[in-house]
Amino acid sequence: MTYVYDFDHVHPRPPMELKDLLGGKGANLAEMTSVLGLPVPPGFTISTDACRGYLAAGGAWPEGLDAEVAEHRARLEATMGKTIGDPTDPLLVSVRSGAKFSMPGMMDTVLNLGLNDESVKGLAAQTSDERFANDSYRRFIQMYGKIVLDIPAEKFDHVFEAKRAECGAASDADIPASVLGEVIEAYKGIVLEATGAPFPQAAADQLAGAIEAVFRSWNSPRAKAYRQRERIPDDLGTAVNVQAMVFGNRDNNSGTGVGFTRNPATGEAGAYGDFLINAQGEDVVAGIRNTLPLSAIADTMPAVHTELMGIFERLELHYRDMLDTEFTIEQGKLWMLQTRVGKRTGAAALRIAVALTEDPTINLSHEEAVQRVSPEHLDQVLHPQFQKTDAAVLGTGLAASPGAGVGKAYFDADRCADAADRGEQVVLVRQETSPEDVHGMVVAEAILTSRGGLVSHAAVVARGWGKPAVCGAESLDIGASSFTTADGTVVNEGDVISIDGSTGKVYLGAVPLAEGSVPDEFEVILGWADVIRKGKLGVRANADTGEDAARARAFGAEGIGLCRTEHMFLGDRLPVVRKMILANTPDAEHEALAELRVVQKADFADVLKAMDGLPVTIRLLDPPLHEFLPSVEELLVEEATGRLDTEGMELLKAARKWQEQNPMLGTRGVRLGIIKDGLYRMQVRALMEAACELKKAGGNPIIEIMIPLVVTFPELDLCRGWVQDEVATVCAEQGVDIDVMIGTMIETPRAAVRADEIAEAAEFFSFGTNDLTQMTFGFSRDDVAPILEAYLAEGLLKVDPFESIDQRGVGELVEMGVARGLSTNPKLKLGVCGEHGGDPDSIAFFYKVGLHYVSCSPFRVPIARLAAALSVLDVGGPHASA
Repeated sequence: MTYVYDFDHVHPRPPMELKDLLGGKGANLAEMTSVLGLPVPPGFTISTDACRGYLAAGGAWPEGLDAEVAEHRARLEATMGKTIGDPTDPLLVSVRSGAKFSMPGMMDTVLNLGLNDESVKGLAAQTSDERFANDSYRRFIQMYGKIVLDIPAEKFDHVFEAKRAECGAASDADIPASVLGEVIEAYKGIVLEATGAPFPQAAADQLAGAIEAVFRSWNSPRAKAYRQRERIPDDLGTAVNVQAMVFGNRDNNSGTGVGFTRNPATGEAGAYGDFLINAQGEDVVAGIRNTLPLSAIADTMPAVHTELMGIFERLELHYRDMLDTEFTIEQGKLWMLQTRVGKRTGAAALRIAVALTEDPTINLSHEEAVQRVSPEHLDQVLHPQFQKTDAAVLGTGLAASPGAGVGKAYFDADRCADAADRGEQVVLVRQETSPEDVHGMVVAEAILTSRGGLVSHAAVVARGWGKPAVCGAESLDIGASSFTTADGTVVNEGDVISIDGSTGKVYLGAVPLAEGSVPDEFEVILGWADVIRKGKLGVRANADTGEDAARARAFGAEGIGLCRTEHMFLGDRLPVVRKMILANTPDAEHEALAELRVVQKADFADVLKAMDGLPVTIRLLDPPLHEFLPSVEELLVEEATGRLDTEGMELLKAARKWQEQNPMLGTRGVRLGIIKDGLYRMQVRALMEAACELKKAGGNPIIEIMIPLVVTFPELDLCRGWVQDEVATVCAEQGVDIDVMIGTMIETPRAAVRADEIAEAAEFFSFGTNDLTQMTFGFSRDDVAPILEAYLAEGLLKVDPFESIDQRGVGELVEMGVARGLSTNPKLKLGVCGEHGGDPDSIAFFYKVGLHYVSCSPFRVPIARLAAALSVLDVGGPHASA
C-alpha cells in the first residue's frame, strides 16, 4: 500500500475528488499544483490510510511508512535545493493536518520545523536577518512544545509577555533579535524542565514527532467534540501535509492572510478577508493581532493584489463555489497555501447559491444550487434577532456571525459548560478563543472576543455552527472573570449580556428577542427543493392547534402528520377531563364526555380550517389518564396537612387507581380506548362534526384517524369498527359524505415485526420513532441523559439515537415494518411523525427505505423540505408518495 503522495503526483482522477485518501487540504493542494498550476510551495501528503493504521496499531507506524516519508522528504529537499536541518542553509517545513471534512482549528499544525541551535544561525546568515531567524525558532519551539510535547502554552506565553514588557516593545515585531535569543533559551529551559530532555535537534526526530502529533490530534477531546457536533465519523482519520515553508514575517514586504472569494457572512460578491504585514499564518487565525482588509495589500503591493484577485477568480470558476484560501507573501512573492470550499452563514449560503445560477460563467443548475445549502443554513436564518432597544451598549466589535444571543457571561470554557449543564443560558467571553474552548462554544448562546478578525477561530466556528459572535471588540478589557468597558463599566462573571452578531454590538442585560427575517433567496431555494422532491417525499407538520397549523402551512407544510389530541385536554379543559375520569356512573361519564366533545370540536374545527385541502392526521388519545391527575405524592402531602377537600379525596382515589409502575407500557393508547370506548367514540364524533361543518361551508377536509400503540391486528380491527361506525353515523346525520382513512402508529418492535398482519386493517402507517427508540434500546427518554452522555463520550454510540435515527436497530425495524406492511397492502401510505422527522440524516434514511412523507415541528418544516430534496438528489429512486 502506498501511504505518501507528492503534491504534483499524477492521480488517475482529479485530486479534488480524492479527499477520502488525501484529506481535504491535501486534495486541494494537489489540485492547485497539478491541475491549476498555481504558486504552491512543494510538499507531500501522508494519507488517511496511514493515520488509520497508526491509530489501529495503538501508536505504531504502519510498515513501510518510515521509508516512504524519508523518500519523499529527500525528493522535496532535492526540489528545493535545501536540506531540513542543514546548519548553513536549512529548509523549513510545515506539518499540518487535513481531514476529509473541514475541522477548522480542531487538529494540530507545526510550523518552522527544521530549526535547531545550528540551523537558526544558517537561516540568519542566508536571510541577513537575525531577528527573523530567532523569531522563527522561538515560534517553532513554542508550537512544538505545546503540540508534540504537551507543554501548556501559558508557560511560553508568560515568558514572552515578560520579555516584551522588559524591553519596552510596543508589539511583537518590535522585539529585537537579542531579546528573542533570550526567549529561545528560556523556552528550551521550559522544555527541559517539563520533559526531562533537551529540545530535539535532529530533523528526523522533529519530523516524526510532528507527524505523530497530528495523527494523535485526531482523537483529541476538542476534535472528538467537534466531530460529535458535526456528525463526522470517528473512523476517517486525518492526512498529514508536509510542505516547504514560506515566510510572511520576513519584512514589511511580506505578509500573510486568509481570503474568501465572496463574503462568507453575507454572500456579497467580491473578495473578503484579513491580512497582516510581517506575520505568520497563525497570527491571523488566532486573533493575536488585529488585522487589515485584503484591499490593504493593494496599497503596498499592488501587483501581488492583482495576482491574488486573479487567482480567486480562477479558483471560483474551477470549483464553481465560494472558496476560502490561505496565502503568504514572502518578500513580494505570492504563495497559495490552501484552498477549500468556504464555510458560510445561512444567509450567505442562500445568496451565493442563487447568484451562481445567474452567473453565466458558472451556471449552476437548480439541483446543484439546492445542494449548496444545508439544513443548518436554513436553521440559521430562522434565528431570532434583537428587538429595538435602549439598552446600554458596552462596546462594538466585528459582526463576525449573525444572530442574537442572550446569557450570563462566563470567561472560561469549563465554567461556561458547567453553567450550561445547570440549565443557564451562557455567553462565552474570551480575549480570543482557541480549539481548547470548543466545549464552551458548543453550549454558548453567543461568543464575544476582544481580539481577532472575521476569520479568527471564534468567527469561523461560530459561523459554521450558526452561533452569534462579536469578535475584535478592542474597547473591552477582558480578564479572567470580568471585563471593563471604555467608560469604566465592569461586567462580572454571571452578569447577563446580549450579543448582536449582525451589528457587532454588545449590550448590558437581556435584550428582548424577535423572530428572525429570512432573505428573499430562502423561498427561491425552497421552491426549487419542492420541485425536486415533488411526488417523492412529502413534508408535513406536527401541530395541535389552529395557530400551529397555520404557522406550519406558512412554512410550507403539506398537511399535518400528527395532531396530538391530548394537548387539547390541558389548560382550562383539565377540570372537564378530570370530571370524566372521576365519573362513577355511565351517565356521569357520558355527561363529561359530551362536555369534552364541545371543546374538542372547536379545536378540530380550527385545525381543519387552517389545513383546508391538505391531509390532517388526528391521533386519538394516547397518554395514560394519570397524566391528567395530580400525583399521588402531591395529594398525600395535602391530605397529611389537612388541606384535602372532598374533591381532592376523589382525585386521590382516582390517582391511586390509575397509577402504574411503568405507565409508558401501561394503560395508554388503544388500550385506554378499549377500556373506555366512549372516549374514542367522543373524539371521532367531535372530529367528524367539525369536518362536516367545514365541508358544508365549501371547505375540503382531508382526514386520517390514527389509533395509537396498536400491537395486534385484533386491537386495530376492533377500534377501526368503532371509528367507522361513528364516521358513518355523523355523516348520515349531517348529510355529508367524507372519506376517512384509518391507520395506526407503529411504535413498538412487535408492531413492526407483525406489520403484515396489522396492515390488513390499516390504510396508513405512521412510525412513532420516539417510542420505538425507547423500546428498542430499553432507554427511558426522560432518564437517559447521563447514560447517553457517557456512551457518546466513550464512543459506545456514535449519535444520540433520540436525535438521529439508529439505522442499525430502530431503522431495521422501520424498514421491516415498511416491507411487511406493503406486502399485505401495497397502497399503504407510510410516514413518520417522531422527532426524527425533522432530522436531516434521519430524513435521508426514511426516504431510502420508502416512506412517503415525514412530519416534524412547524419551525422545522423548511429544513425538512430542503433535507427531503437533498435526500432525493443523493439517493434517487423511483418511489413516489401514495
